[in-house]
Amino acid sequence: MLDELAEKGYGRLSMDAVARRSGASKSALYRRWPSKQEMAVDVVSRLSLLLAEFANTGSLRDDVRSVFEAVIQWLDDPRLGRILPDLVAEAHRNETLAEALRTHIDAPRRIRAEAILERAIERGELAPAINRELVLDLFGAQIFWRLSVRRMPVTSDYLDDLTDFALTAMKNPTSHHSAG
Repeated sequence: MLDELAEKGYGRLSMDAVARRSGASKSALYRRWPSKQEMAVDVVSRLSLLLAEFANTGSLRDDVRSVFEAVIQWLDDPRLGRILPDLVAEAHRNETLAEALRTHIDAPRRIRAEAILERAIERGELAPAINRELVLDLFGAQIFWRLSVRRMPVTSDYLDDLTDFALTAMKNPTSHHSAG
């Protein structure tokens, strides 16, 4: 299913093509997933979570670097790197798909990343009043933009600079307003 989605894109994905490619019957697919949307979100979310393991290194700097490396691994996956931007684009036209992506891909990844912030607060590396929402956006946004939109490589030097930038932003907030 992932190969079909990566090759054809969400708009041209069909249950018929997935059934042919997988050797399963169309009725078997429909028993498991009532729609192509549910099939795509389910399969992508399961793979996405496998690639959302963040190390617990004992230091905020190394944990943040681990998050960035996990995002790179996620977006560098040959299938997910093509599928995710396509699903994001489709979600702009399809609110049900957008909600499914938030629920099954975004929320679980954010929960795992928030644990990093909690550990840093417990160690005294971050203030408890940190704007978690803003930081969680920062964790994914820069890498996604660079790889998926700008189509630029993420070098080790870039990753070092991004990690330093994120740490500076987290430790020296310019605003205490809540993002939402």
